Amino acid sequence: QVQVVESGGGLVQPGGSLRLSCVASGSIFSIYVMGWYRQAPGKQRELVATITSGGRTNYADSVKGRFAISADNAKKTVYLQMNSLKPEDTAVYYCNYALGSFSSWGQGTQVTVSS
Repeated sequence: QVQVVESGGGLVQPGGSLRLSCVASGSIFSIYVMGWYRQAPGKQRELVATITSGGRTNYADSVKGRFAISADNAKKTVYLQMNSLKPEDTAVYYCNYALGSFSSWGQGTQVTVSS
């Protein structure tokens, strides 16, 4: 079993920045994919960014050049640095740990971009 816990959400003005953190615990293997997803009210959950244990990253087109995902394997933590935030980035952001058919989701952290 793997558990993930997100933190770092909040209210920020357009153009501002936030950094989300996701700490994983439990039976973590050396090969995995971790990622950030988001769900806005009335919309489906969508991928934001993923990172593999080998450091390969993938981003949604809507966040490329503004968001950066990184990982600290020693701390079992994945980060999402979000810059130049827009109102349309407002959503609940969820962390995910995946290994093969196993997937673990966090409870989510709210990010609100508003003036």
